[in-house]
Amino acid sequence: MDNEYPSPTPDGDAVGRRAGSGRSPLLVASELQDHLLIATNDLDRLQRLLGDAGGALMTHFHAAATQLKSLRRELQARPDVSSQNLEVAMNHLASAITSLQFQDMASQLITHTGQRLRGCADRLAADAMEMDDEGDTQAFLDTIPLRPNPVTQDEMDAGSVELF
Repeated sequence: MDNEYPSPTPDGDAVGRRAGSGRSPLLVASELQDHLLIATNDLDRLQRLLGDAGGALMTHFHAAATQLKSLRRELQARPDVSSQNLEVAMNHLASAITSLQFQDMASQLITHTGQRLRGCADRLAADAMEMDDEGDTQAFLDTIPLRPNPVTQDEMDAGSVELF
């Protein structure tokens, strides 16, 4: 997908800004703000996709667990048949459901990152427009989360969950 906006230069200058390019700081700030808002829209879309996928997985996992529990009851009525494979399947399903719970932490991180990007875009707009009203500038600053990251978890091993 082609992007109509210039990308950052290899030396790290934002939005292709180079010495002597003749581009006004307001134009550069406007383009950077557009990039930030596009990124927040992408994060919102990712959030919806994760939510839909997580919901569908939970529905199917719940249905599979119900079926496996029914099979367990049937096997318990037949002591001549081993239920070892069923128990292994139940353990795998329980582990899959536990792993799916990390979707919630991913959603929190996406929401937080989106808020930070929107806050940065708002601050950039305020600075570019040189807002004189201190109240407006403070309103922009209040939208930026103070904590750098609401989720400190970075792995999904059993027993490794760090609660906030």
